[in-house]
Amino acid sequence: MKNLILVVADKNMHFALRGALSRPEALGIRPISVDFLVHPGRDGGVRKTGAELLALKRSAANHGMIVLDYEGCGAACPAGNLEAELTQRLVPKWGTNGQALVIEPELDVWLWGAENTLKTALSWNHPASIRDWLRGRGYVLGEHEKPERPKEALEAVLRELGLPRSSALYEELAGKLSLRRCSDSAFGRLRATLQQWFPAV
Repeated sequence: MKNLILVVADKNMHFALRGALSRPEALGIRPISVDFLVHPGRDGGVRKTGAELLALKRSAANHGMIVLDYEGCGAACPAGNLEAELTQRLVPKWGTNGQALVIEPELDVWLWGAENTLKTALSWNHPASIRDWLRGRGYVLGEHEKPERPKEALEAVLRELGLPRSSALYEELAGKLSLRRCSDSAFGRLRATLQQWFPAV
């Protein structure tokens, strides 16, 4: 039996979370065994049937989580309400061992960590910083210097560098960025849940 099974919206999310979970010490947890299920219906599919799909795997893991982007999931309610509603749908099968995580606006916001880490991971060699380069092209950076359109900003940077937007890149970035200092609230909830379930020895 695995420690944790996650139902996720796509391969990029799978690889990013795999990269993060491969660093238990940086998350403040003990090493755990993990399985992933990528929902064929992407974010909207996870919203509609992710809880039911995870319920089918109750005997395969001690803890379960469903993870989706708020952007593109088709929800009519705020992200926080959706997360609470989906978590409640996990209770009959999982009790307190199940959790939903809704990332607002989307997973890509987690990748916008420290400038030096990004520059190294992406082999950025422009004279301007990545964020200044984005500002010069009309991208708006909000709280903690994260782009308000994180996926589009990342795609623009990758186009400039001639790099593909691949799942492997998501895993590489998640394997290098600071997991202790990530300021995104959804990532903070993920880290807190994992620390509660799998405290460091």
